Amino acid sequence: MRSDFGTDQAWERLRASRSDPPGRANTGSRRKTYSAALEQAQQLFQAAAVVGPATRPVPVFYGLSQAGRAIAAAAWSLKGQDWRLDSHGIKTTGFHLSFPDIEIRTDPPGTQGSFVKVSEVLDSPVWETNPLRLEDVWDLLPPNLRYPLTTRDRLTPLYVDEASVGIHEHSLLTAYVCNIPDRVIDAGTREALAEFLTSYPAVARHESYVTTGPGPQAPPEYSRRLPGQGEMTINWQMPQGAGTGFDGPATGAERRAYLRAMTRSYAGDRYFLPVHPPMKRELHPLMAWWAVLYALSMLARYQPAVWGTLISVDNSQHAVPIERLLERAINHLPVLIADTITEVST
Repeated sequence: MRSDFGTDQAWERLRASRSDPPGRANTGSRRKTYSAALEQAQQLFQAAAVVGPATRPVPVFYGLSQAGRAIAAAAWSLKGQDWRLDSHGIKTTGFHLSFPDIEIRTDPPGTQGSFVKVSEVLDSPVWETNPLRLEDVWDLLPPNLRYPLTTRDRLTPLYVDEASVGIHEHSLLTAYVCNIPDRVIDAGTREALAEFLTSYPAVARHESYVTTGPGPQAPPEYSRRLPGQGEMTINWQMPQGAGTGFDGPATGAERRAYLRAMTRSYAGDRYFLPVHPPMKRELHPLMAWWAVLYALSMLARYQPAVWGTLISVDNSQHAVPIERLLERAINHLPVLIADTITEVST
């Protein structure tokens, strides 16, 4: 997993793209919006970097929101005037509840709100009037693995080691899957693993996994590196049939391509993400950031006394996790934004 996110290099990529904008942002009003929105995004991120947690959620969220306008301008899938964004497209309620239980809702699909339209471009779900809890979306961000908001059972991203796929030909895709939680490892049964993986549809479609012994009922074999970060080896049958291109054992490149199709990218790493009801599929990592930062910015703007208490290290258990999240937002998001623009414009 990456430790150097190359934030400065990401801003260089984004600034360099403005002289020859990608995708549909290469002409007319889309080109002007792409350039102006990225300039605003960078300046808002720079402003966020020099203020403290009391105000940081506001400029960092609006920096991401303006970057969303550049993403929409560049997206090949948005034709005509569909790239124009006219509202937030996301709502936060329940500020009287505890911080982890704040409720997040979205506008319906097909509307022009920023969250909805960028989600459409990224094949990421919206969930309308059925709320998601802030904690559930918080836990979808890879950098939050070490920063739980409560002691509840969590569903976090499962890191998959793309290098473990290898280069040899084989009919199975085999990979190391990490961040298996302690509760699953401690249970040690096939049933506990199967129940856990129901929230990870792509992993649940596996063909088999390495076990501790022979026989179809042998329990899973785990290795535990750090608390809460166990790993296991999982196999998937490579797709067969018309149009797959697999006439026999798959090459390493074909197997890696299949792995990428089942996972989401986060700054060069690959993750299996859980699906929380009422979502129908995995949330794109950029949209998880968007939802969390929107909630934090609304708290900071409209509930400043509540926010001040939450970020007080003398009074709040959430203060340090919030500080770390906001620091990582400034460092991680430029890379995700640059990668997302490449994703939607090629």
